[in-house]
Order: sequence, then C-alpha cells, then structure tokens
Amino acid sequence: MESKSYKLLGVRINLLTMAKLNSLISKAVKRKAKWIIANHNLNSLYIYHQNSEMRDFYNKADFVHIDGMALVLLGKFLGLPFKRKHRVTYADWVWTLMKDAAKQDWRILYLGSKPGVAAKGAKVLKEKYSNLHIETIHGYFNPSPDSPENKAVLEEINAYQPHILMVGMGMPRQEQWILENIQNINTNAILPSGACIDYVAGAVKTPPRWMGKAGLEWLYRLINEPRRLWKRYLIEPWFIARLFFKSFLLTLKKKFCKLVKLIEFNLQS
Repeated sequence: MESKSYKLLGVRINLLTMAKLNSLISKAVKRKAKWIIANHNLNSLYIYHQNSEMRDFYNKADFVHIDGMALVLLGKFLGLPFKRKHRVTYADWVWTLMKDAAKQDWRILYLGSKPGVAAKGAKVLKEKYSNLHIETIHGYFNPSPDSPENKAVLEEINAYQPHILMVGMGMPRQEQWILENIQNINTNAILPSGACIDYVAGAVKTPPRWMGKAGLEWLYRLINEPRRLWKRYLIEPWFIARLFFKSFLLTLKKKFCKLVKLIEFNLQS
C-alpha cells in the first residue's frame, strides 16, 4: 500500500502531505501507471452523498487527499490521526508540484478554465520554473464523450503524452469528465485541480495563506464571490453537520461498549 486510508463521514481519505503526493506522482511516472489522485473538501463531500457519478469517481480514484481544513478538524473530533500537514490545497501545492516537475522533466497538461486564462497561468509558471514543460487546453468545449470537440481534446492530450494531466473544470464536471474518458487518456497521474490555474493567472484572487492555515479560506472566497459560493458555504455545511453528528454518536457508542466490556472483564478476573 502506498498510503493507509481512513473512513470519514462515508468517504475514503489517504493521509498525504505535499512531499508524499509528489512522491506518488514520481512513482506513477516510473512505473508507467495511470493513477487518479483525487481530493476531498466539504463541497465534494456534499456532492458525493448526492451524486452517484461522484461516488463512482471516488471509488475509481487510487488516492484521495484532504483539501480543506474542515475535514482535518472533523477527523480529529472523530479520533482520526489527521494533522494540519495532511491538508493540501492546490493554492499551495501547485508551486512545489511545478518545481518537482521542472526538476524531473515531467510534461504537464492543464485542461480547463476560460480561453486564455490557463495559458496565462502556464506563462507565470514557466517564468518561475524555466525548465517546466506545460501546455494548456481551455475547458470550454462540449464534454460529451462522442462529441467531435471532446475527441479533438483527447487527441491533443495523447499527442502531447503528458506525465501529469490536471483537469480544472470545477466539481463535479471535472470528475465526470475524467470518469468518462480515463480509458482513452495516456498519462501517469490525473489530478482534478479545480480553479488551480485561475489562481496562478490572477483570474481569481488567492486567499491569504494565513487564512488557509487557520481554516478561513471559505470566508475569503465567500466575500469575493457571494453569488457563486453562498450555497456551498452557507447551506451545504448543514448537511455535513448532520453526517458528523451521526458519526460522532456512533463513535461514542463504540467507546462506551468497549468500556463496558473492559469493566466486565475486570470484574470476572
């Protein structure tokens, strides 16, 4: 096993740091594997419990890291060995990932974002890491598996033969696209990346990193994009709270049963 997994509110989580994620990608390249390295935050947790295709995607994923301090905190409350270092968001990870990619001569292809935005982000990354090999394809095309546009995108991806394919189309569209096309993609690591390149390009404001460490990125994003994100941050968490409460009660019940058995054992001995 590359990484031990844990169950949190019905989903599988691998405890992975940035260094371990980069190591996984290196192994995938060396082994000529094709691994999906997914991630979970509160939004994906909500969609997972509402959308069967999202569940199929996460069942297909080889590894799932944490992208959200809320999950770290929930895991801690439930007695899981989650730590701050296990929360890896693309706003932070993209830089170490690109640094390693430039060192190890990995080819990266970023699929997603509006026309021109991904290319601008790639230019920023190339300026910082001069040896970086990165190409982009915008995400504004017909994603239906049999559409001419989708077939052209797959041809372009496979012609470039990327070691890493980053898919940034937002949830759950990016996961659905990966699930529907994975058999026709030649790559080693597939990363659903959300708005990663948008932050790099400056198209979306990056929250101050201290807010990320404090678990307050959601507040920054809500203030900057209230129309788009109000439901994600003000409605969906109530569904997660119910899941957490049920799981918390179950954890207490298990601990109580263990305590009762221990007392009975001591009384009998």
